[in-house]
Amino acid sequence: MDPTSPNHPSESKREERRQYSRTKVAVAVELQSDKASTPLRLKTADLSIGGLYVEMMFTLEVGTKLKIVLWINDVKVSTGGVVVTRDLQVGNGIDFTDIAPEDRVRLEQFLAVAGNPQSPDSSNQNQRQEES
Repeated sequence: MDPTSPNHPSESKREERRQYSRTKVAVAVELQSDKASTPLRLKTADLSIGGLYVEMMFTLEVGTKLKIVLWINDVKVSTGGVVVTRDLQVGNGIDFTDIAPEDRVRLEQFLAVAGNPQSPDSSNQNQRQEES
């Protein structure tokens, strides 16, 4: 068998571990760890029901516990989180740990619109997020 073939046994594909699909969307986010006196204020690179990814030069250690505030359509959505991936000088992947049911519904509704470019509301929501 050709070793450059994608079916070759030595060519293992990276297993998808995400439970939820991600949406590329910039949402204002504040990350607060116990180790810092002020929160990091960033924008998400992508977002899902289960977590987010933020691009940042000085990344956080895997396992760091966080208090997270997302601003979705001018509504504060709070959750806990934990850093699960660290790409040095690139960013962090963060899993949500304890999002309230009503905040989860807000996030699901936002992602349903943001992830559907044919939706008439998606351009308005994305524009509002970029303006903040």
